Amino acid sequence: MIIDTTEIQAIHSFSRLESLKEVYGIIWMLVPIFTLVLGITLGVLVIVWLEREISAGIQQRIGPEYAGPLGILQALADGTKLLFKENLLPSRGETRLFRIGPSVAVISILLSYSVIPFSYRFILADLSIGVFLWIAISSLAPVGLLMSGYGSNNKYSFLGGLRAAAQSISYEIPFTLSVLSISLLSNSSSPVDIVEAQSKYGFWGWNLWRQPIGFIVFLISSLAECERLPFDLPEAEEELVAGYQTEYSGIQFGLFYVASYLNLLLSSLFVTVLYLGGWNLSIPYLFVPELFDIKKRSPIFGTIIGIFITVNKTYLFLFISIATRWTFPRLRMDQLLNLGWKFLLPISIANLLVTTSFQLLSL
Repeated sequence: MIIDTTEIQAIHSFSRLESLKEVYGIIWMLVPIFTLVLGITLGVLVIVWLEREISAGIQQRIGPEYAGPLGILQALADGTKLLFKENLLPSRGETRLFRIGPSVAVISILLSYSVIPFSYRFILADLSIGVFLWIAISSLAPVGLLMSGYGSNNKYSFLGGLRAAAQSISYEIPFTLSVLSISLLSNSSSPVDIVEAQSKYGFWGWNLWRQPIGFIVFLISSLAECERLPFDLPEAEEELVAGYQTEYSGIQFGLFYVASYLNLLLSSLFVTVLYLGGWNLSIPYLFVPELFDIKKRSPIFGTIIGIFITVNKTYLFLFISIATRWTFPRLRMDQLLNLGWKFLLPISIANLLVTTSFQLLSL
């Protein structure tokens, strides 16, 4: 049997072409993920710098000023310092749980970023149940905190982990009911559809005006979920030393630090998507039709403008969250649980019932 050498060469070249196509496909699949991770990292560094500058202004003191221009590299310097510090392990603790806890907290929050629409054409996974998938995944973060507290073999750490779990359960229910009201109002649970439902009337089409009570409940619950003052009971320093992170050092302590800011950025992005119109302009179409036409003709320009608008709205809400932390005193644990169960839960249920009634009457 005689085999033509040209046929063999053609087969080899075809197989090489197919393998190159597979490699390029994998690379193009990873590019959006790495872009998102890079953007999130820069966003966290900016938040840390903003918080230090805003807190310095509120307390009338000088903020970071030596590491880089205006101290903007201070967070990077702190992260580098933690990276080279020694990771200490408790001698009688559960080392597996102790090691896994910070990773569970960070990974669960990072996965939630996959369903956030930064712009109309810039989202990793446009799912029909996107907002509820975010709630489900981010609910795993307190499990990591509880694992860290139990694995530390320290009563203060364990109490901090228990507080984190109790706080998450208390505020996750009104939090979810507020999101459900938005889903009913928009007839969809997809973040993209929710943003599109707010795009008709510009500034006046935001869900903020149609769901003011739900917005307040969502705002308070998101601060409690992020464990920000006045809701930072799991790590109250005058009671629990540092709560669930008491025994941690080095990069593992840094992971908790990063997780708190990742969660804060995530909550601010979802406030933008659910209540502030997402990537859409805050002015009606009738006023500037030329700009809308440019966005339709040039998808890349429209995507960049959408990301710019989303980030601006997000950092506006972040300013409110940061100013709240440095303005209000910390609540007691009983006050925190009473606020969640006795006030926010009934209000969120009533808001959901009213929203459902209006939706049924409008059919």
